[in-house]
Amino acid sequence: MNPDNLVTEYWPLVITGLLRLGAALLVIALTLVAAHLARRAVARLPSRLDATLVPVLRNITTWAIYIVGALVVLDIFGINTTSLIALLGATGLAVGLALKDTLQNIAAGFILLGLRPFRVGDVIQFDQALGTVREVGLFTTELDTPDGLHVSVPNSVIWGRALTNFSRNKTRRIEIVASIAYGDDIEAGLEVLRKLVEEEPRILAKPEPSYAVRALADSSVDLQLRAWTGTDQYWSVYWELMERLKPALEEAGLTIPFPQRELRILREDVPRSESSTADSRGANTGPR
Repeated sequence: MNPDNLVTEYWPLVITGLLRLGAALLVIALTLVAAHLARRAVARLPSRLDATLVPVLRNITTWAIYIVGALVVLDIFGINTTSLIALLGATGLAVGLALKDTLQNIAAGFILLGLRPFRVGDVIQFDQALGTVREVGLFTTELDTPDGLHVSVPNSVIWGRALTNFSRNKTRRIEIVASIAYGDDIEAGLEVLRKLVEEEPRILAKPEPSYAVRALADSSVDLQLRAWTGTDQYWSVYWELMERLKPALEEAGLTIPFPQRELRILREDVPRSESSTADSRGANTGPR
């Protein structure tokens, strides 16, 4: 076959292929740039949008751009995307049935994002897990524990458990128990608690603090203080009150008791003559 005829016959195909390849590369480059810009744009949303939604919106937006770019590239090469989408749908159904636990995590993730039982930055506890929410994703929720550990929990596990949110309410109640001896004056002990509250400006006036005798324990009379403070100040107020409690009780002349137990040994009186006889017998039966 004449080389000139080959060039004449296949040259248009080569040109068409190169043009399609160039267009595909351009679309891929534009897709990557668009995905990067979209991620940056979504990352700037916390000032106007809840930070809990940002990671999910970022992932959804990025994958949506990737999928659109992939479909455009396939269409450039003449691949029937309609039948491909149908095939992907059937494949996705089969994969979904095989990965039903993963789909449960995704569904639970959307429920958590919709109902908002917690947000990024909240301190939550469920089962034995306690930590600050770092990120709520489609599959897992990430926590930072108070001792510096990172915990990743499937969303379905969180949704299926009773959950405590320590950060949702703006105020939180402090409970402090002060133990005094039975010989001490109860009213003097309650007055110490009242004075601690008066000297602490971070304790709220409403609801009013309460003072009561909590229990008559084995070795002490337990007095209880209940007062309210801001949630963000809870631990600092609690620790400072506990630090000042002991000196305040001692300054008021009250005694901080500790558990004590009396032991009495009862023995029957043994006649002296029998005791001497038993001692002599024991001496005679000893080893020789």
